Amino acid sequence: MTINIKPEIHTIASEIIDIRRDIHMYPEQGFDVYRTAALVAEKLRAVGIHVQEKVGKTGVVGHLEGNHPGPTIALRADMDALPIHETGKIAYRSKNDGVMHACGHDGHTAILLGVAKVLTAKKELLHGRLRFIFQPSEEKDGGATHMIDDGCLEGVDEIYGIHLWNYSEFGEIGSIPGAILAATDSLNLIVKGIGGHGAMPQGTVDAIVVSANLLNALQTVVSRNVDPLKNAVVTVGTIHGGDNHNVIASSVKMDGTVRTFSEEISTLIRNRIRQIAKGIETTFGGKIEVRIEKGYPATVNDPKLFEKLMIAAKTVVGDSARKITPFMGGEDFAYYAQKVPGCFFFIGSSPQGVSPGTIPHHCSHFDFDERALLVGASVLLELIENTLVHGHVL
Repeated sequence: MTINIKPEIHTIASEIIDIRRDIHMYPEQGFDVYRTAALVAEKLRAVGIHVQEKVGKTGVVGHLEGNHPGPTIALRADMDALPIHETGKIAYRSKNDGVMHACGHDGHTAILLGVAKVLTAKKELLHGRLRFIFQPSEEKDGGATHMIDDGCLEGVDEIYGIHLWNYSEFGEIGSIPGAILAATDSLNLIVKGIGGHGAMPQGTVDAIVVSANLLNALQTVVSRNVDPLKNAVVTVGTIHGGDNHNVIASSVKMDGTVRTFSEEISTLIRNRIRQIAKGIETTFGGKIEVRIEKGYPATVNDPKLFEKLMIAAKTVVGDSARKITPFMGGEDFAYYAQKVPGCFFFIGSSPQGVSPGTIPHHCSHFDFDERALLVGASVLLELIENTLVHGHVL
């Protein structure tokens, strides 16, 4: 595999890696990314970029005006970490116990800071403007919506988002036109029965038995109601109920997730779950409360932006830039792509010496091949140069 790291990125490679490791050692969750945001603002100001702080609560937006008129392109990185105790033995492991960068957001931030530094030095060549969006709380609470509410997309013509990806080998760039990531609805079910003595079930409604039948019936929603050529997932991830081994449970709570790529399938699944719950109530007694709450919408890539991305990516990684199949994971980048044309792509980052997926995201020993930082930065730089320097349009 031949990889062409941009010379300007190669020059600052150690700086990008050092920034990533610094952020990794001091991870912060949700909107509480105060240290990370301060670091981002400091780095942007140091190269002469105009900085807005406290956007979307604790986000940072950098503005770079080119010397010539043209479109405005936004690049987005997320900054938040996860509530996980790090168990890996790396030298730059988390110093904040119980919090770690287990998804790669530290890398996303470092990539974007590197790209910002290089592009600032090319200001006189730029035909347009750049907006560098550093967002809090992607992992929960949809920090993107708060950034948008505070105006981060005003005047933006297109936006790109990145994600390091340990399920792909180093050197691969993957994306797809159309839906790339799923909508992430939450499913909450409360089964209410009539408790009693475990030795005398007559006169009771066993919430555990009702829940067991409900759980089994839910598995038919995708397999028997959704078109086999369309994608969906219904998963029950937790079940809580019962007080003692000889007591018939009076209530059970179940929580899960529904993943879809279209509102049509989402509506079908919501309706079918409620119909099944009503049928189980009639058959076994008791009451079932169904709550399905909307999460992040599906992330949908603009086809023209996808083509622009592929042109840039092939310059850097050749045939290792390719179309991929959609993932059932979700991302709040979806909100940006609902407002302006957007494109989200994955940067292969599986650590050396292991098969892709062996060290998955959101695990306590997560780490990635840091060379992927240079690949991601090179692709973004090539993309911006093609559009704002060389004027390539589709």
